[in-house]
Amino acid sequence: MNDTPRRGPIARFFVGLWDAMNFTRRLILNLLFFFLLFVFLMILGAGPRTAPILDRTTLVIAPEGNLVEQYSSDPLTRALGKALGERGGEVQLRDLLRALDAAARDERIERVVLDLDKFEGGGMASLREVAEAVARVKAAGKQVVAFGEAMDQKQYLLAAQANEVYLDPMGSMLLEGLGRYRTYYRQGLQDKLGVDVHLFKVGEYKSAAEPYVLDAASPEAKEADLFWMNDVWQRYLGDVAKARKLDAAALAKGIDEMPAGIEGAQGDLARFALQNKLVDGLKTREEVDDLLLKRGVADEDAEGGFRQASLDEYLAHLDNGLRAVDPRPQVAVIVAEGEIRGGEQPPGTVGGESTAALLREAREDENVQAVVLRVDSPGGEVFASEQIRREIVGLKKAGKPVSVSMGDLAASGGYWISMDADRIYADPSTITGSIGIFGLIPTIPRALDKIGVHSDGVGTTRFAGAFDITRPLQPEVGQVIQSVIDKGYRDFTGRVATARNKPVEQVDEIARGRVWSGAQAKERGLVDELGGMQQAVEFVAARAKLGKRGDYQVRYIEKQATPFERFFTGMVESRIGASWVQHSDVARGLLAKASPQAAADLRFIEGTITPTRGVPVKTLAYCFCGL
Repeated sequence: MNDTPRRGPIARFFVGLWDAMNFTRRLILNLLFFFLLFVFLMILGAGPRTAPILDRTTLVIAPEGNLVEQYSSDPLTRALGKALGERGGEVQLRDLLRALDAAARDERIERVVLDLDKFEGGGMASLREVAEAVARVKAAGKQVVAFGEAMDQKQYLLAAQANEVYLDPMGSMLLEGLGRYRTYYRQGLQDKLGVDVHLFKVGEYKSAAEPYVLDAASPEAKEADLFWMNDVWQRYLGDVAKARKLDAAALAKGIDEMPAGIEGAQGDLARFALQNKLVDGLKTREEVDDLLLKRGVADEDAEGGFRQASLDEYLAHLDNGLRAVDPRPQVAVIVAEGEIRGGEQPPGTVGGESTAALLREAREDENVQAVVLRVDSPGGEVFASEQIRREIVGLKKAGKPVSVSMGDLAASGGYWISMDADRIYADPSTITGSIGIFGLIPTIPRALDKIGVHSDGVGTTRFAGAFDITRPLQPEVGQVIQSVIDKGYRDFTGRVATARNKPVEQVDEIARGRVWSGAQAKERGLVDELGGMQQAVEFVAARAKLGKRGDYQVRYIEKQATPFERFFTGMVESRIGASWVQHSDVARGLLAKASPQAAADLRFIEGTITPTRGVPVKTLAYCFCGL
């Protein structure tokens, strides 16, 4: 029988230390496992809950950030932002509209309050859609109260629709008109830095790239801009005057005489607004809350002391009723918002491949019977625009009617992707047209010379390396580029002529890069009808014989969140998850690293000079024509 050799004291020490470390490691891992399991179970039991909507509830709509067609960030990023207390961001137009329309019909909603201080506005067409929805609430017999501590003219367009508009006594509100001023770089780029920018275009009104080759706007650009801007501004004055029962001419006169008027009000902008009947009274936020408390139902736990529901709470309540499988046929809505670029692009930018894929998904989905393309885009790359246009044609060939609903801006490439729809709808204040093409190439030999750097070499032909920006641009190369641009313009006008059933010569007369308001575009045959999303949906539903409203459903087709995003979004949106994120530095760090980050948007002009295989210059259909 062999005796087990005994370890010496040093060996026993290290073995004991090793066992202790193993025990500690297992203990920490087990504790971490049970902690995560506990958090997971608590989240499952305490997920987002929708508070019931009680009778005599006041719906408080206090949008924060910009009005957009589609969120530009993923659900997890938005949920994390809310949990961490971040302000601003975005509010979807469709959410505002459906909340207002639901409130107009909801007997439990007694009144609607518009708190516009953190609302950063949007384009005129979108704002007019929201204003019309507010007017529908008022027409349904619901009281609408608007309040702001300071309002710009975009916020005021919505506030003006209310029964009562209140402004803080120390606040301000001014109507000033529409303006668009751009920065011009020619002197800085060419004279100071030695960067020569070569512009190739068709259309004397195609002014998108003027800032890189001029020191001020061209006469043609000023003429075209002032034409459509005056149309949009006169409509704005008319909308405000109608809502406030004022005279539009008197409003315009008040703006022209504003210095004297403000001086008469002793510099008090709030009193000036009251004197001009733009607001109904001057009240602090506390005074407005007291007013709403007297008219509503007391609730000590609610902010302001009266029974209320926020926009997010009301939307969650509406969404709860939509979770069951809906067997009705579908009208699909696909959003094309932002610049048009090649390849796959995130929300907030239109991708030639990604947006085309969404349209193809609608074509292949048997439940989708009709499609609406909602366009809010200044345009971008021609080839990417053409990829999307082809999918519109494919939908029509598949027997699925397609309409386009133009938002704030559907110009240049934004019009390219719209023109083949069965019917195009635009708000009278939509900005559209800009049918034109340009290309932009900078060359930097003079800039390099300033720092003592030079480019030299050889090529097998005189065109080898001719498009290298470190070399001067030869006239023959410019001739090649202009030919490509001319061909792009012929393609654009030719496709418009075919789609709109017009002679090419007639299209050219209203093209040449000129921008129009929606009303002006309809007069010129570029738009079929004046209207918004609702009219566009009703048209394709009727064309597809889907019956009356209620016999079909409207579904937005968008890129779906990953399972990881859905899980963590649900976790962060829960009360326990939100509290954990807010109070845990570790959680903040882990989730911030784990959350998907949207790719940083490159500046548009940088993207235009990115080399593309076999393409000497990117042909662009882009319009810098937003307000």
